[in-house]
Formats: sequence, structure tokens, C-alpha cells
Amino acid sequence: MQRDPATAQPWTNWGRTTTAHPARVVAPRDTAEAAEAIRAATREGLRVRPIGSGHSFSAVASPESGVALDLRHWSGIIHADPSTGLVTAHGGTPLHVLNAELDSLGLAMANLGDIDQQTVAGAISTGTHGTGAGLGGLATQVEALELLLADGTEVRCSPTENPELFAAGRLGLGALGVITTVTLRCVPAFTLAAEERPAPLEEVLADFHGLAEANDHFEFHWFPHSRNAMVKRNNRHPGPPRPLHPVRHFLEYEVMENRLFGAVCGIGKAVPALVRPLNRFCAATWSARNYQDRSFRVFTTPRRIRFVETEYAFPREIVPDVVRALREVVGRLADPVMFPVEVRVARADDVWLSTAHGRDTGYIAVHQFLGMPHRHFFDAFEAIARDAGGRPHWGKMHRLDAAALSGIYPRFNEFRQVRASVDPGGIFHNSYLDRVLGPVDNPN
Repeated sequence: MQRDPATAQPWTNWGRTTTAHPARVVAPRDTAEAAEAIRAATREGLRVRPIGSGHSFSAVASPESGVALDLRHWSGIIHADPSTGLVTAHGGTPLHVLNAELDSLGLAMANLGDIDQQTVAGAISTGTHGTGAGLGGLATQVEALELLLADGTEVRCSPTENPELFAAGRLGLGALGVITTVTLRCVPAFTLAAEERPAPLEEVLADFHGLAEANDHFEFHWFPHSRNAMVKRNNRHPGPPRPLHPVRHFLEYEVMENRLFGAVCGIGKAVPALVRPLNRFCAATWSARNYQDRSFRVFTTPRRIRFVETEYAFPREIVPDVVRALREVVGRLADPVMFPVEVRVARADDVWLSTAHGRDTGYIAVHQFLGMPHRHFFDAFEAIARDAGGRPHWGKMHRLDAAALSGIYPRFNEFRQVRASVDPGGIFHNSYLDRVLGPVDNPN
């Protein structure tokens, strides 16, 4: 077992929204070492949090003053069966590593989010999703899990083995145990044809449901002080990959979307009066592009500019009205918004704590450049979300607590009962989980 010698170093998430000072960092090489770390923490009265890439904007992964269980050594595919598409990987496998290894096997994830830096365990545990009216989030692709519980025992769960633990564990917030392995149902590797076009926002909202139904994957981005949106449509294509020329790819993704946009954000942060015209300028410079590439290269894009984010899930049919309400709010904000709003869709699922549980869903994510005022904007969006029955993304910033969340998740109390049965002492809790799930000793 490796202990990080720099135990005094603080832990900070990617968005720099939360910082912790763990008592120690332990990087186990196998489940036996991890189990001993958990038992040692229990003897000392410390809590344990598994940490991955720290890509959640909420404090869900914060180890606070307890033991940080670093899963960097738990990476890679353990077993794959291309004939069935079933692939078992270590829970600490970063998605970009998983995608590359799957591709070498002729396989792929059916759907992905737009960032590939998270670990597979962290991604499913916080409800990471992509977009597609006929597809669910990453947790819906899980066929089985192995968990290390609070008493140090390892247990397997699936629809037929410990089914209640599986129902809760597919999206478990790290509250049930440490995910050691994940078995995913993958699909044969495929090519996506990407089509991106700017369009008037109102035109996109008027045809929102048609666009969602007509495309395998549909989303749009909208700069809040502009009238235009960038519509992205990705559809399966039978032909070979025809990616953007490397020079164009570098110019558009590295120069335009990261370096140049980062510089524009810096100007807006320094001179807030320029944010609105800069916002409109950025929207006016959007250009069309078409290309075909391996699915995981189309789904994901590099994100080098740091920002803060909140995201809510809504019944899909009301998403256009929610965007219109958000547009009205933005017009009244004292502090302008530099970053675009992102809108995506997903199919209803049966995962207990999924934001798409029981309803076809539309996601609206709002962002602000790191260091710029965001609280009034986020609070105004949360007020809209509350009135519209929105569910917050577990990995993004929000202010809801267990009392509020229990009213919007039909299986919420059942999840808490499973949590109390496998971790009665709250070993895997932190302050965030105390807030969103309530005390461990009161599951009802």
C-alpha cells in the first residue's frame, strides 16, 4: 500500500469549488490493501472517500479531514468478450483510457459525455450522461459491479445478485462502498458523422423536439447574451472515419475553443462591461463544420478553460420553456455571463438516483468562467428549476438537501435504506452526502 508522503497537501477539485485537507492519502494496489485502509480508518474514527479525477463541481468526492482513497492504480480492462459486448474494467480507469482500450478491441461505449477525464466509477456514481433521446446515461450501460463495503468485504451485485444493492449502486454517489470493478455492456465500435451549425435560438427551441427525435445525438449551446445557438447533431455513419484535418482540428479546438476563448474570458473578467458584446461576438464567430470519426473522438472534446457549473434535468417537454425563462433572467442580471449554456437530452431510465429516472429528460447546464461572479445567476436558475420540477446533477453545484430531493426521486428512501444497511456507520460519508442524503441513522 502506498501512502502519499505529501499528506499535508490540500485536495482540490478540477473546478476549484471545494478544497479539503485529508488526514492522509492512501493509494492501494489491490482490494486487500484498500480493505485494510478502510478498517484502519474505522479504528481511528475517520471517514473514507474514494477520489478519482476530481471532476465533480460539487463536493461529492471531497475527503475533507478523513482518508482519501486514491484509485490511480486501479486502471484498465480486466476482461472483455467482444461477442457479447460485456467488458469488466477496474473502477479507477479513466474514461479516456477505457475508450482507447475498447477501440483496440473493436468496441465502444454506446454513449458518452463530452469530457473523458473522469474515472469510470466516478462517472457512473455521479450520473454522468451524454445526449440522445433514445439513450440513457452511463449508469444505464452498467451490467454488474463489485463493491468494497464498510466492513472491508467485497461483494458483487447485478440484476440477479444482490439486486437492491445493484439498483442503488449503479448511481451510488460513493455512499455505498468503493467500486472495485464495473462490468459494462458495450457495442461494436462505430463511426459518428458530426454536423455543427449555428442557428437562431428561437428557431432551435421551436424545433427542439423534432431535432431530438431526428438525431441519434443532439445538443445545442447558447451564449446567454446573444440570439444564436450552435446546434450539434451526431449520427451513426456506416462509412469510415473522415476526421477534420489535423491543422483545422488544432485551430478550431485548441486555438479557437480553448486558447482564444480563454483569452476572451480573461478580458471579460478584467472588464465586465465588455462581457455582453464579447458574448455576442463569440456567438457571431461560430462556423459550420462536418466530419466523421470514431464515436469517442466525436463525443468528447478537450476542456482546458476552468469554469464553474450547475446543471438541472427537466421533463423533456418543458425544456424550451425553461430556456426561455432563463433567457429572461439573464437579461436582468447585474453580473453578465461569459460562458455558454448547454442543452442535451436523454431517455427515461430506471436507475434509482438517475436524474432521468422515470421520465424522458432534457438537461440544461449553466456555467461561468472561474473567478467571475456566478452566485446570483446560479440562484436564479435554481429558482426556475425548483418551480419546474428540476433535478440537480449530483456532480454539479446545487443547494438542495435531503428533504427537497426526497420529493423529486420516487426511490429516494429505498436508496437510503440500502445505504444504511451496507454502511451503518457512515464511513463513506462526507458533509455533502450528509446534506443530500440525510443522516445515516435515519433512512426513513
